[in-house]
Amino acid sequence: MIAATALRGRCLARRTPAAAAARRTLATHAPPDKDCASITPPYARLLEKLAVVRKILGGRPLTLAEKILYSHIADPESVARGGIKRGETYLQLHPERVAMQDASAQMALLQFMSAGMARCAVPASIHCDHLIQAVDGAESDLERSIVTNKEVFDFLESAARKYGIEFWKPGSGIIHQIVLENYAAPGMLMLGTDSHTPNAGGLGMLAIGVGGADAVDALTGTPWELKAPQIVGVHLTGELNGWATPKDVILHLAGKLTVRGGTGRILEYFGPGVFNQSCTGLATIANMGAEVGATTSTFPYTPSMRGYLQATRRGPVARAADEAAAKGFLAADEGAVYDEVIEINLSELEPTINGPFTPDLATPLSKFGTFAKEQGWKDELSAALIGSCTNSSYEDMTRVADLARQAKAAGLTTKVPFLCTPGSEQIRATMERDRVTEVLQDVGATVLANACGPCIGQWKRDDKKGEENAILTSFNRNFKSRNDGNSQTMNFLASPTVVTAMAFSGKLSFNPMTDSLTLPNGAPFKFTPPVGQDLPSAGFTPGREAFYPEPVPEPQPDTQVVIKPGSQRLELLEPFTSHFSEGSGNPRGLELPSLKVLMRVRGKCTTDHISAAGPWLKYKGHLTNISENLLITAINDEGGEVNVAFDHDRDASQSETDTIPGVAKRFKARSQPWALIVDENYGEGSAREHAALQPRFYGCALIVARSFARIHETNLKKQGILPLWFADKNDYSRIGAGDVVETIGLADLLNGAPDASIKLRVIKRNGDVFEIPTRHTMSSDQLKWLRAGSALNYIRSQIQQSTA
Repeated sequence: MIAATALRGRCLARRTPAAAAARRTLATHAPPDKDCASITPPYARLLEKLAVVRKILGGRPLTLAEKILYSHIADPESVARGGIKRGETYLQLHPERVAMQDASAQMALLQFMSAGMARCAVPASIHCDHLIQAVDGAESDLERSIVTNKEVFDFLESAARKYGIEFWKPGSGIIHQIVLENYAAPGMLMLGTDSHTPNAGGLGMLAIGVGGADAVDALTGTPWELKAPQIVGVHLTGELNGWATPKDVILHLAGKLTVRGGTGRILEYFGPGVFNQSCTGLATIANMGAEVGATTSTFPYTPSMRGYLQATRRGPVARAADEAAAKGFLAADEGAVYDEVIEINLSELEPTINGPFTPDLATPLSKFGTFAKEQGWKDELSAALIGSCTNSSYEDMTRVADLARQAKAAGLTTKVPFLCTPGSEQIRATMERDRVTEVLQDVGATVLANACGPCIGQWKRDDKKGEENAILTSFNRNFKSRNDGNSQTMNFLASPTVVTAMAFSGKLSFNPMTDSLTLPNGAPFKFTPPVGQDLPSAGFTPGREAFYPEPVPEPQPDTQVVIKPGSQRLELLEPFTSHFSEGSGNPRGLELPSLKVLMRVRGKCTTDHISAAGPWLKYKGHLTNISENLLITAINDEGGEVNVAFDHDRDASQSETDTIPGVAKRFKARSQPWALIVDENYGEGSAREHAALQPRFYGCALIVARSFARIHETNLKKQGILPLWFADKNDYSRIGAGDVVETIGLADLLNGAPDASIKLRVIKRNGDVFEIPTRHTMSSDQLKWLRAGSALNYIRSQIQQSTA
């Protein structure tokens, strides 16, 4: 561990003149404050809890992340029984808020409904942003989506009314931008059913992406469990200059850490460089911490955060945060110890482009043209896209508008389709009022609806189908087929300003820092580094307030939740059965039943591979239908084919091979429970719990991996699938399709034997038998979920007992 004694958050450093010039912060209109009672953290209570934990820990200096986590422990006195060891101790926490987007909210609410509660235990919100497809432009796309997704929106709105949840209608904006504008607060702990929930860390809080079953913990008041993460300190010095932006900080860091480097860790930024950034710039950095697998990211409380709270009508939150900061709550203690410290000198940072196909392949802009040439790629862009939850703030949009004004004055328009997504209705309306939208459209931009759109695959793109091509985006994730369904589309991630500048060239080799464009009259033109504004000088304008919810609505218990009979988009959930209950037919007692191996998955297998989005989003509330896409882009290591599985127990009427979901359905029809063998970082990417629900629905009971991504491993546990890690990663290749695996030692673990371990007995198809060691990360509470068949089964039983 490393003690960091550099400048702490409480120093509130002034911005340097250079930083102020690069990002104007003008005096802003002061709108009247809104009622902030439900969004102001209970700082006094949090400080009391923290004091108890701090005393038990011997008064040692704490990081900011530790302060926030430990102040939300359900029972602080419980720490006395064993202390807290990062990377080992499971914490029982009470989050203060839950946020859900429309695709993941469906399954989260269906699970919450089956728990049998009349209202949510904590404030919650639903945001309709994922189901709006980008086709023509904002207005027509929004109107079309409301019609095509009416039954889903009706279901979500009726459930929100019944349980007292704030419902943000289609068109209101992207969940993460809305949370930052309305709910985020320094020192808060929040859960969100989306992997980019950490975006809210830009306001000095811990916002953690989870599956719907984890959200149900918070919604039902059940303590939410998290293994105490390691804390990585990222020490920022210097200041960004020229073309460098906060996006380049995280693109650069992703190249250092890789997609697995943050797993089981919180990224905590500190140092003078933090205080030269806008609040929304910090949110961009926090947002893409998900791309390195980090649990979340956070920053000490800064003047920019205070200014942003005031500009978004949350003055009471800012004043309460000021008091909490004065008591030392909203920054790390002097001498706090980090598990690792990474140094980044912002003055030396240049713009970075990451990709293709993985967000951690980082190339400095000055070297990107050469890199593209070495790979043999065509020196051309096919589209440029800015926006998404990562980069759609007012500052982002005014920076690119500065470039657009330069280009317009020179007589230039974009050479490729240029798509722009505002982050929220508030951003859209403010952009329109301040003529930002106009200048972007003047140079060729198409402004899309305030929604996720192309970033998550909601892009109806008719050109380049099946053709290799390159797009440049300010998005956060760039897996194959993610944006337009074309596995040959190479998505390169960059800052909005680099994306915009390169749209005027249309070439991968163009470097706006050094290169010039040729004007129609033959003269050279070179962009100057863009300048933007943190906050609008005339304040934000809300836009169409009909999109917004009633604040803190009371539940209306008589509301009928709308699910149309025979719906192909929504279905009520049937509880999963336990492998160990009476009548389960399991002759092995508290060991898993004998499992047939469905397949061995090769290489990178993200949640996009396990449960694709795009056109499948329409089935998020219908487990039977969406399970048809199980692992359809995964590679079978035995043969190397995509979406092909072997059925070694087929009858004469069945083929030797079928699609992966096809073979999984055969196993289910035979009542044959099965296992999956997978590679490194299995389940990387989005928080979508369908990637755990679908295999469980078809009968999967065990997944053995070289390593797991954090959110997905937890999602598997929640649904009653046992995740095991190979103790020797070479054992991965020793197990194949049709082999039988049996657990040895699970019964001891379930019976509470200390230090119990699990082995696997492998019976090969040729009759050979051997055993291999594994590791597990199951806590005592998670074992209760496994024994009950799912976490929801266990929660329901506890609620029933408490009300009996």
